[in-house]
Amino acid sequence: MKTCIKAVGSSRRALSGITRLQKVFLFLQGPHGPFFHGLGKSLRAAGADVWRVGFNQGDSAFWHHRESYIPYTGTIADWPDRLRQLIAEKDVSDLVLYGDTRPVHADAVAIAKSQNITVHVFEEGYLRPYWVTYERGGANGHSRLMNTSVAQMRRALKDLDLDLPDTPSKWGDMRQHMFYGALYHWFVMFLNRRYRNFRPHRNIPVSRELWLYLRRLAFMPFLWLDRVQATWRIRLGGFPYHLALLQLEHDASFRDHGPFDTMSDFLALLIEGFAQGAPTHHHLVFKSHPLEDGRVPIRRDIRRLARKHGVGDRVHFVRGGKLARLLNDARSAVTVNSTAAQQALWRGLPLKAFGTAVYLKPEFVSTQSMEAFFTNPTRPDSRAYRDYRHYLLETSQITGSFYSGSGRRQLLRQVVDMMLSPEDPYDALDAGRPAHRQHLQVIK
Repeated sequence: MKTCIKAVGSSRRALSGITRLQKVFLFLQGPHGPFFHGLGKSLRAAGADVWRVGFNQGDSAFWHHRESYIPYTGTIADWPDRLRQLIAEKDVSDLVLYGDTRPVHADAVAIAKSQNITVHVFEEGYLRPYWVTYERGGANGHSRLMNTSVAQMRRALKDLDLDLPDTPSKWGDMRQHMFYGALYHWFVMFLNRRYRNFRPHRNIPVSRELWLYLRRLAFMPFLWLDRVQATWRIRLGGFPYHLALLQLEHDASFRDHGPFDTMSDFLALLIEGFAQGAPTHHHLVFKSHPLEDGRVPIRRDIRRLARKHGVGDRVHFVRGGKLARLLNDARSAVTVNSTAAQQALWRGLPLKAFGTAVYLKPEFVSTQSMEAFFTNPTRPDSRAYRDYRHYLLETSQITGSFYSGSGRRQLLRQVVDMMLSPEDPYDALDAGRPAHRQHLQVIK
């Protein structure tokens, strides 16, 4: 019990020290929904000052602490100067954002780094759907993981004697994700008069985005039935198949960290390679992203390309859904750089990927040509991948979600202390102090 009291006392002294530093967090755009508001509230409770810049009415609607809200109604061109002004006025020490590639965030990250301001980046989990990503400085192609080898990860893990965190038993926030997305775009569509200069970072109008969200919500029962039927046809077909893990064409990972201009370019390369290299009794299954909304005619393009290469009867399309049932029987997986590929690696499946991704390590991702991969794919080094996965779970991957109430509570219990810590999660592990476990000292 004395050890427990000592640990708690140390924790309180550490937080007290952090508070005396007068950390000032400036929030930019976050995930749809109330997560950023809850995070700001928790940081204020820890003694930090918190401010939020909003770029549209959707940002404003989910930030309920009006005294700390700063509307930005200027143009994109004027944003860098306004940000420098805010940093000086508020004495900002930390910048918080979701994704680091949209224009307002890319400018902000560059300015923050030039002034030695800590940049906290949230993203969807590299090991989603049960975890979210928290890193400093950058995520995805800008992550520190890009320059960290498996050998370096193993050295950081060598003195740990704790087991891997268990996979959570339940995940079900896709409907909440879609609901908050639709609500956010409703605010931008109908109540955005104050923000006349706002321009979305995607290439379609906000009205179209809202319509796509609402249509998908309305057709969920029909999409579910189509998905179930397609999945059962594949599972009962008795044929070997390769699984293509599709992404959203407008997603930052595909757009900013991949080599393809359009999804159609990727589909063409994949189907041509399959037609030339795969045994004639093998099939190819395309699984769309769970949030695919129809803005890109993926199904039509797949049918057209499959007919062109003479494999129309061996190519299948599944609308979204969970991966496990399809992955469990697949022979291999192919993607641009989807985080879903990590579920394939966890199962020891051969993986072919393109572009830039944190898991593109030579130990477990194939370097074969597309044709050679479909002919005889090389298997990953499963031990290397498990060490890599362990490293992520001890550093950047945090249990919880942005969209469900229980997921947000679980996430906040861990991430606030990580943000207040002077150490980056990767540096903490290198020093023998895993970020997730610092408060879990052994009680004797």
